[in-house]
Amino acid sequence: MGTSKKWAAIALASLLLLAACAPVAPGASTNAAAQNQAVALGVGFVPNVQFAPLYVGMKQGIFAEEGVDLTLDYGFENDYLTLVGTGENDFMVGSGDQVILGRANGLPVRYVYNWYSKYPVVLFALPEAAIDTPAAMAGKRIGLPGPYGANYIALRALLEAGSLTEADIQMESIGFTQAAAVSQGIVDGAVDYAVNGPVVLAQSGISTTVVTLDGVLTMPANGLVTNDRLIAEKPDLVAAMARGLARSVAWTLANPDAAFAIALEYVPEAGGPNEVANRAVFDASLPFWTPATGRTPGTTLAADWEEGAAFMQRTGLATTLVNADDLFTNAFAEQAAQP
Repeated sequence: MGTSKKWAAIALASLLLLAACAPVAPGASTNAAAQNQAVALGVGFVPNVQFAPLYVGMKQGIFAEEGVDLTLDYGFENDYLTLVGTGENDFMVGSGDQVILGRANGLPVRYVYNWYSKYPVVLFALPEAAIDTPAAMAGKRIGLPGPYGANYIALRALLEAGSLTEADIQMESIGFTQAAAVSQGIVDGAVDYAVNGPVVLAQSGISTTVVTLDGVLTMPANGLVTNDRLIAEKPDLVAAMARGLARSVAWTLANPDAAFAIALEYVPEAGGPNEVANRAVFDASLPFWTPATGRTPGTTLAADWEEGAAFMQRTGLATTLVNADDLFTNAFAEQAAQP
């Protein structure tokens, strides 16, 4: 494949992750579903196979069985943080760092169910860029969607690990185009979800070096976030959402082929010529959705929240050191695990 054609293929593969078309809603709503509690769940991306468990939960009627009429809103994690914190929205999918940031800014947000058992962001680059450690970012152009969200938090953690600051790199806000930007040399390296950029390039036959956050940052990753008011006033709804997510993730892990097929119904542009690349993204996501060994699914550790809060304050991302007890509860995850 010629260079220009390869770049075009990579750009197409990246753009399919950005196609902001409204998700197809297979199957008409039943009268019973119409009587359920309507919930619009904020997710910080665009329609994508990475949300397969949520599509499974809607398609298989799992959330409906729990009394929830679920729809998804796509946007930016930091925007949903404000909406949930002020009570305009009830739920979002967010990472632990966003909960810490929200609490530090006076938003009564709280994490109630863990979905990703491991922080999913990495730094990746072409081998010739020689970015194989955090310190190797010095003087390099590093791309990410912008100075917000999980990608930015990961970058700050990697900078700290490399004894660097933002002034030591050329940070580029490139939107969700990391794979194309790296392959075309627009940036030297980029921060992205592990299942996105590196997987897209691998599908195009382009190898990359990947620097993970293992040993660099311990932080609860993506999970279900709500607010203190809803927990106090509608604990049954919070419990229903936790059970729905728990059952949907478990179904997806037990039935990956069927789950992927369901995801394609909601994200049709991920099929056809893009199906192989998106199946690779889906398969790479499965380990992140697998609950941590020896832990009740959906629960998180106070020690991880304490470490994450200390990192956020130490790096100036949060103005205060937030008490871990104010950030999460395992009560709904433990309840969801009951037979």
